[in-house]
Parts: sequence; structure tokens; C-alpha cells
Amino acid sequence: MIRFFLAACMSATAVQALSAQDLPRNCNLLFPNTGPTGPTTVTFQRVPSGNQNMFIGKGVLAQCEGQGNELRADSAEYYPDQQLLFLLGSVRYHEPRATVNSDRMTYYQAENRLHAEGSVVAVLSNGSTMRGPSADYFRAVPPRTTARLVATGRPNLRLLQRDTAGSGQVPTIVNANTIVTEGDSLVYASGQVDLTRPGLEAKSDSAFVDSETEFARLIGNPQVKNTRDRPFTLTGGVIDLFSSKRQLQRVLSTPSGHLLSQDLELVADSIDMRIAANQLDQLYAWGPKRAHALSPDREIRADSIHVLMDGRTLKEMRAMRKAYMNSVPDTTRLISSERDWMQADTIIARFAKASADTAAKTVPRQVVATGDARSYYQMPGESRVKGPPTINYVRGRVITAAFTEGRLDIVTVWDKAGGVVLEPTRPKQ
Repeated sequence: MIRFFLAACMSATAVQALSAQDLPRNCNLLFPNTGPTGPTTVTFQRVPSGNQNMFIGKGVLAQCEGQGNELRADSAEYYPDQQLLFLLGSVRYHEPRATVNSDRMTYYQAENRLHAEGSVVAVLSNGSTMRGPSADYFRAVPPRTTARLVATGRPNLRLLQRDTAGSGQVPTIVNANTIVTEGDSLVYASGQVDLTRPGLEAKSDSAFVDSETEFARLIGNPQVKNTRDRPFTLTGGVIDLFSSKRQLQRVLSTPSGHLLSQDLELVADSIDMRIAANQLDQLYAWGPKRAHALSPDREIRADSIHVLMDGRTLKEMRAMRKAYMNSVPDTTRLISSERDWMQADTIIARFAKASADTAAKTVPRQVVATGDARSYYQMPGESRVKGPPTINYVRGRVITAAFTEGRLDIVTVWDKAGGVVLEPTRPKQ
């Protein structure tokens, strides 16, 4: 059995942080299948320095003495003066914490770095799998306490996160021009990043994922798409994603947040989405440029907007500080090209599901404006014939508009009340 000393352990993709006292500095490399009884052949070539280059063929098995790892290949070449070990053909590295396969590997002994090329497949200790054309592994040796794997050439990472019970979850898929893993939990991706998980697709120039704290950050033209039954797209300068027990719970976009769905467009400096049971539960929007929400029949502007959901349906919308809201009047009962509007310090709109609608459409139930409130509402005239509206303009400290099935019934004003009612001009008989 041939035995020689290398200055570093060849742990190809062990991305597991070790305590300082457990980090091996050197690898006493053994070749157990060489020698008179082994099938492997070895040729030595003496060089001017007095060292000997080694050429190993017919199957290579190498082990770091006492470290529980092994390296297999069809052949190998070792050049001690350059501190290089070349491994060729069906190369496979294995240790308890990681496995890597490739067509070729080069071990740079002085750098404690292993470079793998050709059909690289690295399986990490948490079950995650990296595939790509090439990868560099920097093993954990003092003063580097955490191993690093750098994959280039647009690799694919199947990031497997496990729940508290240890059972496997549907993986998060990461594609990028370059992917770097640090230890078992940290992932850095750069260059045309695509990140997908059940019901979610994300893109950005770069991304960071910490699977231990369940946090992800998208930087540079980030975009997040929800692909479930009520799809939406969120963009911004930076988008942060927060999960708990492997379930997405919060998505924060800032600055220049922009949310777009089939029935809502929301623009604000910051947009904060809260998610429960894979459904949107609450939505916050705020910032110096003010929040602006727009739907087919309603528009809201305010310093901040807070939306509450009830499952898939809109429950309540709160607009705070210099709030303004307009809406389309009931054009089934009147003729008008204008919109109703309301403004106040705070506006709270409450909604109910339309009883005759099967698509979870909501209609206003009550709108309350508080603090220097003003409202302009259009109501059907006394005639039963559809025509010009009666205009109702009022001012007060509090204004409440009540609706039935989305139709305005009554406007009530409290404290410092005032206003006018303008009837439409009746045609001459």
C-alpha cells in the first residue's frame, strides 16, 4: 500500500461547519488498493527536486487516514512540486456530510481547494443537490471555519429544507450564473437568478437565502410572482421573503414597491404582504411618496394603506393621513361620467361578498371618514327613470356611507355638519 502526505484534506463538497478543534489541517492520504496485491498500477517519475511524480491507473481509491472519507477515480496524477493532484474519469468523493461526482477533479493542495469539472453533481448534508458544469470547493481548515462550494456555468441548486420533524419538503429550485453555498444553510446566487417554490416564482440580479433562519433577499430588479388561484406580481428595489416552518409568511418590497393583480394595482415606497395558510392575509403600503391603490371601480390615495383579507375576499381597507378615495357610482340607476369621492384624515372601507357572485367578488358595505371629512356622492333622482343623479356634498368631522349589495343607501354626518344637495334639472313639460 502506497502512502504519502498531503498538506490538506481532500473533502470535496463538505459544506458542514465544524468546531475549530475538529477541523483537520492535513490529510495523510492512503491508497489501499495499490501495491503487489492491488489491481491499481503506479508509475513513479523522479524530478530534479528529488521528489517523485506519481501516475496511478486501473482504478484509484484514496482515503484521508482516520477522517472517514474516500475518493474514487479511473486514474490520477500527483505532482508534489506543484502540489497538484489530478483525478480523471468517473471521479467520486464521499464523506458522511457530502458527496460529489464529476468527470475530472483537480486538487490544489496549497489552497485547500478542489476544482470539479464535467457533469458535476454535489449532494450536501441536508439533502440539497447542486448540478452544473464546474464547481470549486474550499474546505473548512483554520482559519476558515466554514466550507464553501462555488458553482459556475449556470448551475442548478435543488435546495431541500426540512421541517422541525425532519421530514422532507418540496424543494426550492435556484438557477443562476453563479451559486455559492456557505455551510449547510447559506446560499448566494448572482446573475439572472431564477428561484421557484410551490406557488411562487422569483427573479432578480442576485439573491441570498438562509435556510436556517428561513429568510431570503432578492436584489436588483427583483420580481415575485404568486402562481396560485389568485395570481399577483410584486416588484421593487429589494424584496425580502420570510418563512416559518417552511411556509411563506411575509413578503416585503422596498423601495419602489409595485403590486399588480387581476383586480388591484398598488404602488408605494414599501409594500408589506402577510400570508397565512398560503393566502394573502394582510397588506401594508406606506412611504414618503404616498400609497396609491387602483382597482377597476375604486381608487385610494393616502400616506399609508392597510388591507385586511378574509380568506380570498377583501374584508377591510384603511387609508390613513390625507386619505382620498373615489369610486364608480351605481350606473345601473343613474347616468354620470363623474366618480363619487371622499377625503379625510382617515378612511375605513368595509366590504362584503356579493351575494349573487360566485367569483368571490366583494362590494362596499360601509365607508367611514374621520377628521375634516368631505364627501361627494351621486344618488338616483326621485324619478324611477334612469337619468342624471342627485348630488350630495357634505362636510363634517365624521361621515358614514352605508351600502346594501354595493348600492349607496344613506350618508350620515356627525359634528360640524354641513353641505348641499343638488337635484337634477327636470325637463320642461
